[in-house]
Amino acid sequence: MMKKTTNCNHHHDHHVRKPVVHGAPGTRSWLPVLSPRCTLRDYGFCMASLLLFCLGSLLYQLNGGPPQILLDLRLYLGNSTFLDDHGPPTPKVLPFPSQVVYNRVGKCGSRTVVLLLRMLSEKHGFNLVTSDIHNKTRLTKSEQMELIKNISTAEQPYLFTRHVHFLNFSRFGTEQPVYINIIRDPINRFLSNYFFRRFGDWRGEQNHMIRTPGMKEEERYLDINECILENYAECSNPRLFYIIPYFCGQHPKCRDPGEWALERAKQNVKENFLLVGILEELEDVLLLLERFLPHYFKDVMSIYKNPEHRKLGNLTVTVKKTLPTPNALQVLYQRMKYEYEFYHYVKEQFHLLKRKFGLKSHVKTIPSQKISVPVPIPVETEEPIEDEEEQNDEKWLEDIYKR
Repeated sequence: MMKKTTNCNHHHDHHVRKPVVHGAPGTRSWLPVLSPRCTLRDYGFCMASLLLFCLGSLLYQLNGGPPQILLDLRLYLGNSTFLDDHGPPTPKVLPFPSQVVYNRVGKCGSRTVVLLLRMLSEKHGFNLVTSDIHNKTRLTKSEQMELIKNISTAEQPYLFTRHVHFLNFSRFGTEQPVYINIIRDPINRFLSNYFFRRFGDWRGEQNHMIRTPGMKEEERYLDINECILENYAECSNPRLFYIIPYFCGQHPKCRDPGEWALERAKQNVKENFLLVGILEELEDVLLLLERFLPHYFKDVMSIYKNPEHRKLGNLTVTVKKTLPTPNALQVLYQRMKYEYEFYHYVKEQFHLLKRKFGLKSHVKTIPSQKISVPVPIPVETEEPIEDEEEQNDEKWLEDIYKR
């Protein structure tokens, strides 16, 4: 009985191949068949491998793999040399992210950015979805499902913003949106929050009383140095472990100060966030957002530099903020070592992007300061450096993901 075979080539060879005689008469050697064939078993093996690959890819995305929009962007940017050499030609039109989430970190300039977004949404016609919930960043599984459902059904294009730890949309079978965020020096963020809870900002003298009505007078006027050096709960871990959970996610281990949460936060920044900027260089953050997401942030700099907007922004400055003593700063810095490792990682990635787009930072040095910790000092930024040649509009995102 002949075994049934399946031809793997496009052209079938129906000619019977005859042996070719070499050397002495009567000695035969067979040339290899020029048109290889594969059996049904080989074909089945190939199909099974393909099926396993597809299932693995699906499971990867369901367990938090990169969203399709970032994969499309990375293909456009040539993140893989194999794709560069063998893949389809580079599309000339960038994919337009119609779902953007800004899970803003508390006391990292988010009120300023939300003010800008309100004006930009009216100007460009996208759907700005905001939340009035400011004090619930950790959600149960059912709360995550409900929030993701509400976000995903919003009219597109939308930009959703809320103080909430990273949400894994793909875990619930929903398309993962593009994330953006801004962080700041951890000690500076902590001090801003500490005094804001007690004394509010310039928007109103009684703002802090409304925000913290149950705070006792001795707590409200608690000296920051005493809070740190006497290990008050507000100035100790886990409350100091604040920024990382916004990027780590909703897993219970994301709340524990340690390497696991730190590494997961870094991975999410790399795979799910289009941009994480730093508040000390806000103008450069806005410049990059305008380039990366022009449908949302076009003309943001002209609005930001408008005197009327500057006047509104000044009202959100925390009042009565003071700097702790060097000894207290040293203790605080040690308690926030994971926060600083994450901050320096984000800052390094952000500066890498800035260099690629001709933006340079100038860091002020601290004269006659005799402490071994970096005191939070705002970073000055220079204006963008104009290239001598006009840049091609289609290359404004070139190399952004080549870390």
